[in-house]
Amino acid sequence: MTIRVTHTHGEDIAVTAGGTEILRYVYRPDPDPFESRKPYAHPVRTLSGRTVTGYRPNDHRWHKGLQMTASHLSGQNFWGGNCYVHGQGYLPLPERVGSMRHDGFADFTVEDDRLAFTENLTWIENGGEEWAREVRGLTVHSVDEEAGSWALDWSIRLTNTRSAPLVFGSPTTAGREMAGYTGLQWRGPRDFTGGTVFAPDTDADAGKLMGTQGPWLAFTTEHDDVDGHSTLVFAHAPENLDGTSPIHESHWFVRSEPFPTVAFSWAFFEEFELPPGESFAYRYRLVVADGAWDRDRVGTHLEGLAW
Repeated sequence: MTIRVTHTHGEDIAVTAGGTEILRYVYRPDPDPFESRKPYAHPVRTLSGRTVTGYRPNDHRWHKGLQMTASHLSGQNFWGGNCYVHGQGYLPLPERVGSMRHDGFADFTVEDDRLAFTENLTWIENGGEEWAREVRGLTVHSVDEEAGSWALDWSIRLTNTRSAPLVFGSPTTAGREMAGYTGLQWRGPRDFTGGTVFAPDTDADAGKLMGTQGPWLAFTTEHDDVDGHSTLVFAHAPENLDGTSPIHESHWFVRSEPFPTVAFSWAFFEEFELPPGESFAYRYRLVVADGAWDRDRVGTHLEGLAW
């Protein structure tokens, strides 16, 4: 299926397939610094037009579709909103909330059924000091009308530009049990609440999958308003988990209730340091599909998508 790309310079990039806008990547600065200004993808939709991302929900205004985050980074919060402080809970500490500055695009390529671009960003702590340089890659591909699905690949390469190590953590590393969220995070709309979460080779549900590891995780729901289901599949690139990359181990952060969210957490249980001048890199995939896919269908579909 052919895609159409519309770039409103300084604002966003929109991708349309079959008359449906399936992705809008917003890189203009957010108005509220407390929500951690940074780019995000919203809305994300299935090919039939079902919206599968939430934006500024009333429980967490800083949750915005699909976005790269770092909840605990050397005392700063690149997630947005309240900061977790052990023994005191979540506190509004605006002086700790950092931002990610869009510095420009490179390697912007549009083909019939594929969009790929590289974005340069700078991570800036609340006082204005530049802490890290990020090279981000987004690719929309495998738009398959027959399968009712399409895929988004999201990569990050982050380099420490400080003279001191960058220390990555999460609320769990700070003392809150089983709340190890950080990294690439998805927030779903309210009709994903109570949806079904599953992974390969296990019958565990969302609660039991929290903090586990695995190559992929799927989330299905039945929508409000319209008769239909949607499925999202979150998948690691092979090098994320097979030990070939010298980076920290990842674990799933996943909730179906009280609100729907998934994160590829790179510091769930343990902190890790990135020395000055050093880099780390991850690659991820999100498959967006109409219908309630099961474990076999997800596995088969992923096997047919090359990295």
